[in-house]
Amino acid sequence: MQPFMLQCEGLTVSFDGIKAVDDLSLYLAQGEIRALIGPNGAGKTTLLDLITGKTKPTSGSVKFKTIELTHLREHEIVRVGVCRKFQTPSVYETLSVFENLEMAYPGSRNWYGAWLFKRTKQVIETVESVAERMGLAELLHATAGTLSHGQKQWLEIGMLLIQDPQVMLLDEPVAGMSVHEREKTIQLLQVLCQGRAVIVVEHDMDFVARIAHQVTVLHQGKSLAEGSMSAVQNDPKVIEVYLGH
Repeated sequence: MQPFMLQCEGLTVSFDGIKAVDDLSLYLAQGEIRALIGPNGAGKTTLLDLITGKTKPTSGSVKFKTIELTHLREHEIVRVGVCRKFQTPSVYETLSVFENLEMAYPGSRNWYGAWLFKRTKQVIETVESVAERMGLAELLHATAGTLSHGQKQWLEIGMLLIQDPQVMLLDEPVAGMSVHEREKTIQLLQVLCQGRAVIVVEHDMDFVARIAHQVTVLHQGKSLAEGSMSAVQNDPKVIEVYLGH
């Protein structure tokens, strides 16, 4: 059996005595797209916060392969290969697409790295390759602020991809997209999951059904159900607390 890329075991975090995540376990394999669904306040974003070090757990473990992530700071977790895209695109709107991707290039993101950073042939080729994969090759020199909402989402995913992550966490990647952009994102994620693991938080059930290999339904910080989309859609507990509404 292939070892898991990401292992969350017994994760619990409390805020003012309220458990936002409660004894939650989740296992993610290489090549897998896992969707997290559930009502608002179910713990989906908090789980991403715990995996990426933004929030420290009250108890439990998060391992990337054999590396315990709960002992690391956020930037150290990025360096070992776990990267996150937030719901709202956070691109540098006054910079070009090329410059945004270049800014995300490994080694350029701290003051010392930026001071020594040079636009080498390898940097240019990597930026151009990622832009091509994200469908932004013809917009490399366009200002990021002029992109559509969907194109900004792709640019930010590209800014993760250029760091060659092995685990990608995407928070509502198709929110606000047009039908065409949504279709393209589905195709994109199906390619990006090859060789890495992806967690997607999403409310669009049709999108989830088309991209997710496994679905985890969260409710009140706990895992309510887990399995294929068809299985969780027919689970009476899931219908009652989420899909029924």
